Amino acid sequence: MRYYTGYNREGEYEHYEVKEPMGLLDFLLANVPQSRSKIKATLQGRGIKVNGKTVSQFDFPLERGMKVAVSKTKRNQQSFKSRYVKIVYEDKWLIVVEKNTGILSMAAGHSSLNVKSVLDDYFKKSHQKCTAHVVHRLDRDTSGLMVYAKDMETEQILERHWHEIVYDRRYVAVVSGEMEQDGGTIENWLKDNKAYITYSSPVDNGGKLAITHYHVLDRRTDYSLVEFKLETGRKNQIRVHSADMGHPVCGDPKYGDGNDPLHRLCLHAWLLCFTHPVTGEPLEFETPVPTVFRQLFK
Repeated sequence: MRYYTGYNREGEYEHYEVKEPMGLLDFLLANVPQSRSKIKATLQGRGIKVNGKTVSQFDFPLERGMKVAVSKTKRNQQSFKSRYVKIVYEDKWLIVVEKNTGILSMAAGHSSLNVKSVLDDYFKKSHQKCTAHVVHRLDRDTSGLMVYAKDMETEQILERHWHEIVYDRRYVAVVSGEMEQDGGTIENWLKDNKAYITYSSPVDNGGKLAITHYHVLDRRTDYSLVEFKLETGRKNQIRVHSADMGHPVCGDPKYGDGNDPLHRLCLHAWLLCFTHPVTGEPLEFETPVPTVFRQLFK
């Protein structure tokens, strides 16, 4: 099966490829992580497409190679509502979400708002016998795409083979000032000091090698819109490397220069592409550049 979920399309769909002939309902029950009643409701609500055409017939005959698209909108509206988290893709092994600013990836201290607890609550309410397993993290005030495993085995595959599995991961940021170069690569070593501030060194300081590629998308006198592609994924890597260039991420209280036009950390994880840890198929997800970022450059 190949799955692809994007944005700015008509609704949101999960995509499946038929491997062997069978009836539509049987196929959906075997492949879609929903209850029988929810699947039937999606069918009746005209939320199923076969080769691009809406089908509501339960026993519609499927043939090998056909493409089945299942609407996610109805399910998410009924069983999942959160101002901080949006479900982008889900199967029985993993879930991909877009998180908003102001929420942690996982718990830190008592009663902290975090994506893991939001997803665990969703799984419980939708009668799924699983919990969200953290695979990677985004800072509280960074928005964008994240993946969580639904079981320990999938989590371990993703964690152990993260750099081989993830083949493209990109962020977009508004940085302070007008970037001089159109693009380039920053490479140095990152290490935390005793105050948990990450600092860089041009030579090996006992920390971890960090490599970031950047490309300027737009620029003004006060700000630049920059895409960052991570070759390594270190703590605060983009924020430190931006500051190293003399153009820190806007709204960054830790490494910034006080330039805060949007009253938020202007960093968004917009692209996430990885090989499915179980099926081996490529999964590619993207979100648009936040509108508030774009408005600074009109």
